[in-house]
Amino acid sequence: LTCLTRYYYKVYFIETFMAPFREFELLSGVKILLGKSAESNEDLVSQVMPTETVLHTVMPGSPFCKIKCENPTKVEIKEAAIYTAKYSQDWRDNKKDVSVHVFRGADIYKEKKMKLGTFHVKKFDVVKVKKADIRNLEENLEKQIK
Repeated sequence: LTCLTRYYYKVYFIETFMAPFREFELLSGVKILLGKSAESNEDLVSQVMPTETVLHTVMPGSPFCKIKCENPTKVEIKEAAIYTAKYSQDWRDNKKDVSVHVFRGADIYKEKKMKLGTFHVKKFDVVKVKKADIRNLEENLEKQIK
């Protein structure tokens, strides 16, 4: 391996495994952040502003997703929901359609005895993410790596 190749592998490794959040850019250019663990979900939710849009699967065991813009469009919310579903345990275990909650930062709260990375939500909408949409995202992500 050349020095340059080793450098790119190192950068890829750091960005992939050492970064606190997964970061993606939607087709519109808006960025989203997804937690990687209970700890990073806790960190991510602590950074959410009351007016920001957040997503999480209906089933436990998924990343919280923060859309980094004030008023995301329905298309941006749908696309962010696909990313949230793709990295969920529900998708990993079942490979079926995944339901995702969509809510504002102001609607998130935590009780003292709740586990790390676990939260309650007061008001939410539900977006159903189709299996075909998640498969399509997986194919596009694989193409980007190659």
